[in-house]
Amino acid sequence: MAHHNGPRKKTRYKFKKELRKRGLPPVTCLIQKFEVGDKVHIVCDSSIQKGMPHRRFHGKTGTVVGQRGRAWMLAVPDGNSEKIVIARPQHLKAQR
Repeated sequence: MAHHNGPRKKTRYKFKKELRKRGLPPVTCLIQKFEVGDKVHIVCDSSIQKGMPHRRFHGKTGTVVGQRGRAWMLAVPDGNSEKIVIARPQHLKAQR
């Protein structure tokens, strides 16, 4: 087979959900609100493909810098630079 380099390459175990968490998430996950400056964890929800950040940022923590439509813009440190990640609220969890 040909070698494929899609955005979900090497995510078989990374995006896998726990047995009792399978299926669609609750609506409260969709209507989360964040303030600029809040810290959030990026946890990709594989049941929702829209607005999913790149697999490289799965498990990282970022700071909310703004909103773009329904999605949130996050500043995530990546090595020596800072990347702007755009993700929908289903893939974000507020830091406690």
